[in-house]
Amino acid sequence: MAKEQFERTKPHVNVGTIGHVDHGKTTLTAAILHAQSKKGFAEVKSYADIAKGGTVRDSSKIVTIAVSHVEYESDTRHYAHVDCPGHADFVKNMITGAAQMDGAILVVDATTGPMPQTREHILLARQVDVPNVVVFLNKCDLMQGDDEELVELVDMEIRDLLSKYEFDGDNAKIIRGSATKALSDDEGELGLPAIQQLMETIDSEIEEPVRDVDKPFLMSVEDVFSITGRGTVATGRIERGMVKVGEEVELVGLAESRKTTCTGVEMFRKELGQGQAGDNVGILLRGVEKEDVQRGHVLAKPGTIKPHAKAKAQIYVLNKDEGGRHTPFFKGYRPQFFFGTADVTGVVELPEGVEMVMPGDNLGVSIELQKPIAMESGQRFAIREGGKTIGAGNITDVVE
Repeated sequence: MAKEQFERTKPHVNVGTIGHVDHGKTTLTAAILHAQSKKGFAEVKSYADIAKGGTVRDSSKIVTIAVSHVEYESDTRHYAHVDCPGHADFVKNMITGAAQMDGAILVVDATTGPMPQTREHILLARQVDVPNVVVFLNKCDLMQGDDEELVELVDMEIRDLLSKYEFDGDNAKIIRGSATKALSDDEGELGLPAIQQLMETIDSEIEEPVRDVDKPFLMSVEDVFSITGRGTVATGRIERGMVKVGEEVELVGLAESRKTTCTGVEMFRKELGQGQAGDNVGILLRGVEKEDVQRGHVLAKPGTIKPHAKAKAQIYVLNKDEGGRHTPFFKGYRPQFFFGTADVTGVVELPEGVEMVMPGDNLGVSIELQKPIAMESGQRFAIREGGKTIGAGNITDVVE
């Protein structure tokens, strides 16, 4: 574990980049780090560093598949930033990545406008309750002269799309710029000044979240690794409450619950005496093998959440235009359910008198998962099938 103490001097906010593949999410992330490093507020990272875990698709392009965490500051805040994948095949990570946002930076290519994944990411942001979206209209340097009118049309299209998914499209802040120009230190309005305008907009538009610090501790486990001689570390974002070194915690879901003790908390490789709601942390667990912990588990204050396999839920099934199914499904339908970081197959049972569910329907159903996971009323989830999101839901009652 790292030894440098993490200083909590500025309010901490989680943001992230979302949007269609190749619209410039990772380039913008690199441009923000580049711009903020000039003020001593960030460490520069290259595009390749941020996109590590990506795979070569052709001779020049990388598709980002890992959710990459970076940090930077503005004049008034400390930001943890997740660069989310844009590729449709990797929405699985988008679901857990988007869950780590107090606000999202939607990146749209001005030359093409919103594309299918733009729509899907806005929908996912709505599903996982991302409260605010700020838009960066990228590649505006390629739209000069007569193309200005086209940029206005793209602007309107983005606002309509945000409004459709219950964001405030009419008043959304849309910053025009070029991440590539900013990276090459261009001082024109589309270069570094656009990044500064974006930072000021994020500061003002993405509200500082009211953290659930007073509720009992809960964290969905995103990843797990072991440190020789120290033990097992579970990483994730603390959803509520706080955890202190020396406190007992419970590992819930996927198998029998078990208690252990938190022997260390770290954030960005710096040690904390405690972690609290909103922090992305690694928690060192005493006497637990790496094999005993996996993505999809939760760590919680003992006795505050239980594993369940059966529940009642309200679901919305996406229609064809939203990227959902083209055909209805029937009782006994078996999709994948995503709860936090857990990804479990389950069966959907329909209410009496309902024979089939059409794309676009909104109804109450019963679900039964193959494995029990930590679950409670009010919890949101996504439903996926064959590599795409086909619906969203909300637990109304846990059964057993």
